[in-house]
Amino acid sequence: MTPTDQVPRKRTIVSFVNRNGRMTVGQARAWERSWPELGKHVAELPSGPLDATSWFGREAPVLLEIGSGMGETTSQLAQAAPELNYLAIDVYEPGLAQLILRAEAMELANLRMLRGDAVVLLTEHIAAGSLSAVRIFFPDPWPKKKHHKRRLVQPEFISLIAERLAPGGTVHLATDWAEYADQMLEVLSGEPLLRNRFDGWAPRPDWRPVTKFEARAREEGRISRDLIFERVND
Repeated sequence: MTPTDQVPRKRTIVSFVNRNGRMTVGQARAWERSWPELGKHVAELPSGPLDATSWFGREAPVLLEIGSGMGETTSQLAQAAPELNYLAIDVYEPGLAQLILRAEAMELANLRMLRGDAVVLLTEHIAAGSLSAVRIFFPDPWPKKKHHKRRLVQPEFISLIAERLAPGGTVHLATDWAEYADQMLEVLSGEPLLRNRFDGWAPRPDWRPVTKFEARAREEGRISRDLIFERVND
């Protein structure tokens, strides 16, 4: 598969699960106030690559976080890396609205948000070799075996991510489900454009905040695993 190939439109993997939820009054006001500047809907993007330089108002390495949830971790990570143009994508509107509130409170100038399917974003709107990093922390594990096909981390999706990374760019995954961690390691290790930066699992980075999922996993006796792979030169 070359960098110009696209994932077929008929696919079984999407980057999200639809969740119903209503915004609070504060979230709704934040959305109305700041979404036009800070956010875009993937389905409404013009054809072709996203112009991140114009959107952020500067040229800087672009990092994509897939699945920002309620934004607590995302806002902290964006604040800790002002040198990056930090893109966060999720489908959950109240979560993105809460992230807007956090971005406003923290006066984050380097954070932008997208609502929609990351598969469509990567396939249609991210140019090959344009990302400095991709992060996917604690994606839905779909623990039942019959649902494993719904998991986001599949060879096709990782191949797509690898093609969008610049040489030396990284993909960083984390999960607290041991069996899913093993699958992630197998899938990443099988992608020829990636190499493991470590011998197996990566040490847990001190800079990655403890998410609510990770805290719950600790309470339930599950160990979180990190994987950091790097894009190699063609």
